[in-house]
Amino acid sequence: MTAPVTVTQNTRIGWIGTGVMGLSMCGHLLSAGHPAVVFNRTRAKAEPLMARGAVWVESPRAVAEAADVVFTIVGYPADVRRVYLQPDGVLAGLAPGKIAVDMTTTSPSLSAEIAAAAERLGTYALDAPVSGGDVGAKNAALSIMAGGDAAAFAAVRPLFERMGRIIAHQGPAGAGQHTKMCNQIVIAGTMIGVCESLLYAVRAGLDPQAMLGSITKGAAGCWTLDNLAPRILKGDYAPGFMIDHFVKDMGIALEEAGRMGLTLPGLALVRELYESAARKGHGRDGTQALYLALKELAA
Repeated sequence: MTAPVTVTQNTRIGWIGTGVMGLSMCGHLLSAGHPAVVFNRTRAKAEPLMARGAVWVESPRAVAEAADVVFTIVGYPADVRRVYLQPDGVLAGLAPGKIAVDMTTTSPSLSAEIAAAAERLGTYALDAPVSGGDVGAKNAALSIMAGGDAAAFAAVRPLFERMGRIIAHQGPAGAGQHTKMCNQIVIAGTMIGVCESLLYAVRAGLDPQAMLGSITKGAAGCWTLDNLAPRILKGDYAPGFMIDHFVKDMGIALEEAGRMGLTLPGLALVRELYESAARKGHGRDGTQALYLALKELAA
């Protein structure tokens, strides 16, 4: 097996997926001086990076052929499978020793499948989903949880450090995704608590801002209260992370739990509520739009 590439200032990075998260994350690597090649299904979404010097190519395979380390952050497991395993995908263009890093939240079993396919080719594939939302991406303050080959992780770590503050190798291929499932399970329970707290405050005649000022620094304090509760009070439901994607994540967690013989009734309930919100037209809103669906139920 060829040793993984050594990351230097001149390491060319490839980036596939320039949405809410990917645009900022790739931007930090450009700011660090790394030359970059990019691809996205909608070219217009990559134009801000191209304006900063990134080079557009026409397929995931072309990204892999031109780059030393390829990062992907797309939408759904089917997108990950297509980006990596199709004839014009990343693995078809990745030379021995090069590294692909999937930062999408996807199925742990799919991550393990991709890593095994990469290993057969003499290349490396890490799963490295993130937490921190659009704010974390913009501020290079993400939590990055990685699975896969330890040497490949060590090689890529300097690039991770340009995007995140908490960076950890969790174990073999798929371990990063399993860790992200733990993260999403916590967020699911937290989000319903935050939304119901705000509904209660309004019904009780409290000033919600004053209420938040009291509880955010106590035992209830959390990222969701700090970052998403203020957006709810402003009526800002723009997506830092879309409900449709969160429903996908909860489905993966429940599927994996089922494989392990584990029942998660709280997560199942929150997914039902989010699915209701999506049916009401909020699928492309931020996860904080759960407040609107719960508000209807409380009316």
